[in-house]
Amino acid sequence: MDGEAEDRAWKPVLALRARAERGESAAADDAPAPLDALFGELAATPAGGRFVVAHLGQSLDGRIATESGHSHYIGCEQSLLHLHRLRALVDAVVVGIGTVIADAPRLTTRHCTGPDPVRVVLDPRARLGAEASVVTDRAAPTLVVHSRDVHPMLPDHVETAALAPDPTGALPPAGVLAVLAERGLTRVLVEGGGRTVSSFVAARVLDRLQFAVAPLLIGSGRPALSLPVVETLDAALRPPYGRFELGPDTLFDFDLRATPAA
Repeated sequence: MDGEAEDRAWKPVLALRARAERGESAAADDAPAPLDALFGELAATPAGGRFVVAHLGQSLDGRIATESGHSHYIGCEQSLLHLHRLRALVDAVVVGIGTVIADAPRLTTRHCTGPDPVRVVLDPRARLGAEASVVTDRAAPTLVVHSRDVHPMLPDHVETAALAPDPTGALPPAGVLAVLAERGLTRVLVEGGGRTVSSFVAARVLDRLQFAVAPLLIGSGRPALSLPVVETLDAALRPPYGRFELGPDTLFDFDLRATPAA
């Protein structure tokens, strides 16, 4: 599909989101196939409605980066476009401080039409520096969530929120989502890195989990998910899923709402 055809296909999805924002009747299948399956439910979620999706791009052998942290780019252009479309449909995009330090992501919507989400950095130990691009570029609002016992030294235009950490010192995902909901940010994309996404999966607070799998073998490096140990495969997660082709990559879209509570 060429750029103009992609744009024509995307416009009905944005129109669906706009109707949902205004509280008008909107159905997920108002978007054209296959975009209805990929984005329809999220686009049709009204303002204030909850929808939390996590996304990771990985190699075929389950790595999201090399040992040194290099990850640009594991996926193809279609996978990158898909990620930016997700950003355009959510209120907030969440990343861990490790991802910000390693990759300096902009977390804005640049490869498709649509608004920029609020950028949310999970920074329990207040490691984010005032020189970071998410602080200095002012391309989109930025919110830094940190532990209550630290005090970030950031400019006034960067909003901060304190949260009680869990016993390991990490920020609990349910608490993070509550902080966002207080600000009207209820449609959320958890974009990385692997440890951050893993914590949201383990906490069972995700509606959907997506993997864009590239036909690439890294062989070693940083894993996509690290979850609590299970003794048998009976305890493994086997949620319903959809499978979509993104150029040479394959997207697996898991519906975690059907999985039993831990």
